[in-house]
Amino acid sequence: MKVSNNSVYINYTLERCAMELQRTQILLEKTQHQMLTLIAEEENRSLSDIVREMIERELRYRQRRQMLLAARELQAEYTTNPELTEFTALDADDFLFEDDAS
Repeated sequence: MKVSNNSVYINYTLERCAMELQRTQILLEKTQHQMLTLIAEEENRSLSDIVREMIERELRYRQRRQMLLAARELQAEYTTNPELTEFTALDADDFLFEDDAS
């Protein structure tokens, strides 16, 4: 492990890919800490690894939710805007094989 002046750690995963880690301190409720510690022990992993995994999962969930909300907002535009509705014929991939049908 290599330590730089700004407390950024380089951790090499099993795949030998470098992952920058930033040291952060958080406060957990006692029961949260106990449950996370139990999970870490059961899976033979570090508490930090478990917390990073859970944070990553939550961040991916939030990103997908933002994309879904944006898609819903655009859906109304896509169905009512004349400049966009002309592309509805391309929604299925039948247009890819139009020449093959003749």
